[in-house]
Amino acid sequence: MAPSPRPRARLRPPGMLRRALPALLLLLLGAVPGVWCFNELFFIKEPQDVTVTRKDPAVLDCQAHGDVPIKVTWLKNGAKLSESKRIQVLSNGSLYISEVEGKRGEQSDEGFYQCLAVNKYGAILSQKAHLTLSTISAFEVQPVSTEVHEGGVARFACSISSNPPAVITWELNRTTLPLAMDRVTALPTGVLQIYDVGQKDAGNYRCVAATVAHRRKSMEASLTVIPAEASNPFHTPAILAGPQNITASLHQTVVLECVATGNPKPIISWSRLDHKSIDVFNTRVLGNGNLMISDVRLQHAGVYVCRATTPGTRNFTVAMATLTVLAPPSFVEWPESLTRPRAGTARFVCQAEGIPSPKMSWLKNGRKIHSNGRIKMYNSKLVINQIIPEDDAIYQCMAENSQGSVLSRARLTVVMSEDRPSAPSNVHAETMSSSAILLAWERPLYNSDKVIAYSVHYMKAEGLNNEEYQVVIGNDTTHYIIDDLEPASNYTFYIVAYMPMGASQMSDHVTQNTLEDVPLRPPEISLTSRSPTDILISWLPIPAKYRRGQVVLYRLSFRLSSESSVQVLELPGTTHEYLLEGLKPDSIYLVRITAATRVGLGEASVWTSHRTPKATSVRAPKSPELYLEPLNCTTISVKWYQDAEDTATIQGYKLFYKEEGQQEHGPIFLDASDLLYTLNGLDPRRKYHVRLLAYSRIEDGYQADQTVSTPGCVSVRDRMVPPPPPPHHLYAKANSSSSIFLHWRRPAFTTAQIINYTIRCNPVGLQNASLVLYLQTSETQMLVEGLEPNTKYEFAVRLHVGRLSSPWSPVVYHSTLPEAPAGPPVGVKVTLIEDDTALVSWKPPDGPETVVTRYTILYASRKAWIAGEWQVLHREGAITMALLENLVAGNVYIVKISASNEVGEGPFSNSVELAVLPKETSESNQRPKRLDSAEAKVAVSQNLRSVSRLVTGEVLYSQKAAKLPQN
Repeated sequence: MAPSPRPRARLRPPGMLRRALPALLLLLLGAVPGVWCFNELFFIKEPQDVTVTRKDPAVLDCQAHGDVPIKVTWLKNGAKLSESKRIQVLSNGSLYISEVEGKRGEQSDEGFYQCLAVNKYGAILSQKAHLTLSTISAFEVQPVSTEVHEGGVARFACSISSNPPAVITWELNRTTLPLAMDRVTALPTGVLQIYDVGQKDAGNYRCVAATVAHRRKSMEASLTVIPAEASNPFHTPAILAGPQNITASLHQTVVLECVATGNPKPIISWSRLDHKSIDVFNTRVLGNGNLMISDVRLQHAGVYVCRATTPGTRNFTVAMATLTVLAPPSFVEWPESLTRPRAGTARFVCQAEGIPSPKMSWLKNGRKIHSNGRIKMYNSKLVINQIIPEDDAIYQCMAENSQGSVLSRARLTVVMSEDRPSAPSNVHAETMSSSAILLAWERPLYNSDKVIAYSVHYMKAEGLNNEEYQVVIGNDTTHYIIDDLEPASNYTFYIVAYMPMGASQMSDHVTQNTLEDVPLRPPEISLTSRSPTDILISWLPIPAKYRRGQVVLYRLSFRLSSESSVQVLELPGTTHEYLLEGLKPDSIYLVRITAATRVGLGEASVWTSHRTPKATSVRAPKSPELYLEPLNCTTISVKWYQDAEDTATIQGYKLFYKEEGQQEHGPIFLDASDLLYTLNGLDPRRKYHVRLLAYSRIEDGYQADQTVSTPGCVSVRDRMVPPPPPPHHLYAKANSSSSIFLHWRRPAFTTAQIINYTIRCNPVGLQNASLVLYLQTSETQMLVEGLEPNTKYEFAVRLHVGRLSSPWSPVVYHSTLPEAPAGPPVGVKVTLIEDDTALVSWKPPDGPETVVTRYTILYASRKAWIAGEWQVLHREGAITMALLENLVAGNVYIVKISASNEVGEGPFSNSVELAVLPKETSESNQRPKRLDSAEAKVAVSQNLRSVSRLVTGEVLYSQKAAKLPQN
């Protein structure tokens, strides 16, 4: 029997190991000489981004606190900055530049600045501050002269790039334009809107862009007002200027423009494409329909729809734009200071979020760390193995993106000790299943009696910079099952022994592979048509973490949506596309795919629909080449390319999308020049179906269909809150041959939360992990049914509180009861061995799995049988013989036997009859020679001895010997 997994602290999810091994070692290191407290080094002030005019002075703040003396130096663009008459470090650590130099010479002061604070314990680096010069460009967009009918809408626009952003005002005939009128709106983006235009609005307009250091004026543009016509005919609403896609930084103010005309004057309204409500606290309408969002937050990101509607009718038109919100990095998990013995392992965890996703790096005493054999970095983690004294330092995690940078620090204190155990020896591994490997080792040869714990280290053997995991277990075992591995993967293992004063060297490394399993998910498929009678099905390889082995086969299933019969094709595992031909034009087909490894087929994809083109659509635009990519848990990037050889004239594109099982959104109309679109506001961990087609003036083109899944979001709460403890006192008891009753206790924490449980159940020694049974309940007990008879199972339970899950409980083993015997004993024979005694024998019921613990023998004379009076004998399951005694001569006896066990009793055998002849007949026939009593005693004794040798466990000889006459 494989050893059971033991309770342990593990590094999944992040943070659990930090609560296990450190807690164990710190208790033992508290009184060790050389472990001290220090006054933590940190920044009171850090430099901030600043924009300066050339030749003006600039100050970048930096002030550090900690054990003195503290020395502060500065870096510019990552290199040490030298002081001069113009550039000085002040006594408080701040940097002073008396005259900022511009871009004209080599001494430009623009760049990224950081201060470095150093004391006897180490060094820390500040966040980056960007120093830029005040600049302004020429106008990129100038106002254009226009003619507008009286009562219509006039619009002028200008645009300019500057740092800091310029304030734009407008002039009419070189006089500042008053904006107190409701019908005149000047947007911060540089747009001027004039509604209900009259003759007094005619004239020359220009915009003025001003910063602290600069001022620019645009060219003039004339507004000509055409007198109104006598009749004012009806006009459907038309949007003259719709919203444009905007990318904004956190806390900025953005304006989405919407200018519409029509007769009567249309009503403008705003909504979000994802149907979420618009934030009323930070949003207001400017002028006659422009949407301004102040203090932009992440929740404001999405697609906004402007709708212009004719009052009292259903006549409307829409325009939409995407607002993308960028955010600087912010930490959601910070590294914690650690105290570790020499040769131990330190693990720092640091996680940050931002848009775009921040790049993570690690610093040691202000210098960037690079991975080597002993020090490894895995995205958000820094792992230092086999710690040496030089590792005693201050470590910083730095997260940076285009919006800024942020750093967090932690201290590693190394404790010295020479009295360490030798490394564990004879490490070997054995594959248990597709997700479990048994690891075993021998205790250290030196100081093994002082070992207080072992740590098991493992990581994937293939690839570079793989993450290493660690499990801490007690000193009372030398084997362990790692049961959360990926299928079809090679892993490398080693063991370290711990004692109160330090850790051993690493043991020898061993490598072992897990078994394959069925694929965890199907491929994402893409469907396009090249003609009205075909569908090209293509798919990408399944990612390795979901493939779980080598894909050897793909199974394609397809059918008409109007028919139930399904056609199935099986393709080699190296295939990644297939052309279905001979299909019906203008028909909806449903397609799905399944992947298989050598173990078996995985789960099939959902049915994906695709309509073949009409037979007359031979000149319609061809289907675009579609690419979908999840950018984060709520956003999908849609890219496409049109066939360069397509001769059809494309007017634009129509985009549709829907969540699996929900209604479809769209069409979203896109320009012919667009080749990229972003779907925002989606739900995490959902499958989305996207279809795209080009259209011409005549008809819609061939469509492309593709599916993609959004990943899961990792919230601040998930990252910072430790997992709950697992259930305890798990108890199992067999209830029948196919069911086992489980009971457990919930851990002691607040009862105000709703708790659910997952039970894991599988036969001991199971090789295929996909056959593991998972059950859910909200109770602390469950009857697990549908099990195999007389089989040993292992059980474990974990709990779920909200979005948090505990580790699995310790495993409990228990066997189901055997089934009651299905058939009777066979080969029943009854033999008269004396005048009043018979020997009955039998064989166990047929079937190798039948378990018998007891036999029941019923016998009676015919007269007693008619009256229902049976005599009963019981024998243990290992005995297949019995004596029937005190039989009466001249009677015929009926005998039948049944087998039973703790579950129940099986059927009785067919009756067997035995005739006991009268005594005189018996004597004349069976004993023609009269024996004296001594001879009779010897003969009977010999017979009974032979019977007793045949019947194991029954004292037949002694029972009959007691009945012999005495001399």
